[in-house]
Amino acid sequence: MVLGAGGVLGSAWMIGAMRAVETETGRDLGSSDLVVGTSAGSVVAALLSLGVGIDVMANSERGLYEVGDPVLDYRDLGASLPPRPRMRMGSPRLLTASALHPRHASPMVTLAAILPQGRGKISAVGDLVSAAMDRQGLDLAEWPAPPILRVVAMNFDTGHRVLFGSPDAPRVTLPEAVMASCAIPGWYAPIESGGQRFVDGGTRSPTSVDLLADAGLEEVLVLAPACSLASDRPRGAVAMVERQVRRAATRRLLREVELVEAAGTRVTVLSPGPEDLAVMGGNLMDLTRRAEVFETSLRTTRAALRASARSRPRPRPARAADAAVATGARATSADRAVAAAATTATSRARTGTRGGAGVEGGAGTGEGAGPPKGRLGLDLAG
Repeated sequence: MVLGAGGVLGSAWMIGAMRAVETETGRDLGSSDLVVGTSAGSVVAALLSLGVGIDVMANSERGLYEVGDPVLDYRDLGASLPPRPRMRMGSPRLLTASALHPRHASPMVTLAAILPQGRGKISAVGDLVSAAMDRQGLDLAEWPAPPILRVVAMNFDTGHRVLFGSPDAPRVTLPEAVMASCAIPGWYAPIESGGQRFVDGGTRSPTSVDLLADAGLEEVLVLAPACSLASDRPRGAVAMVERQVRRAATRRLLREVELVEAAGTRVTVLSPGPEDLAVMGGNLMDLTRRAEVFETSLRTTRAALRASARSRPRPRPARAADAAVATGARATSADRAVAAAATTATSRARTGTRGGAGVEGGAGTGEGAGPPKGRLGLDLAG
């Protein structure tokens, strides 16, 4: 299972969507063999791997807590707008690398290098993960398993993606990895470890699902709150800019999905639909919208899954086209997802893993250790 970037509201949307998947299908997403998290997705992935159930996270979104439960209170991260940054370039070395290798540098990576250095503190996220580890009796140096957990960040000086938790990645604690994955350039200060600086993995990719292309997977479920297969028509300037960025992220996601599918892996994508986007607005860090985003996601994802189940063809062909599902929209394969986003069809996904990936430089990935090839058995069609 792959959990993508998306800020505070992306986290709320993701928890709502995951809760809908569990209630509609009866499946336990916490029993996935592999969970890969980026930015906001890394927080959810870490908590899930530490035994915090989706039901507990859902209750937290509603302000309901049991004694000992982790509290997803993002108010400690500061206001919904970034603090005044330092008046110095974020990463001159990354800008130089982008200039020398323009084909490997996306506009987001170049922008991250140019933006002033952020002053915000992301320690509240690390504290949340640390508290969940303490609850499980884990030392900070340990990584939970199962499921196998991978956390995506970006090296702020080279622009390479790093898959923390894999054998080839730098050794950091889980709280450090999650903080690095969430450190938005220009907003939060980079996380330093071992003489290297790391920032938000969403700078390179909204999900980094392509890192699994050579992992020998059978099926992958992707939740991509920063992407949309069917968009709305916002009027506000901020929301209009956000939708432009979202469209670029969606194109990146679909290219990555094609790479994974080409390797013989079935991929299902869940992403916000028009109704979700209308509630999200243009600032994914707007804490005031969090509860409404969660409830909307819970409702729209449940409706999409039920509609998908009703329209599922029987019998299913042995080698059917892979699915890409948006909340309230469905596409029959990645390369036709945008064009077919207004239609509803079937959706089916399972997760399994064999191996993993390490540090990505350019297009390459490293091979890591993992369990035998298997399936979780997640049937989104019910």
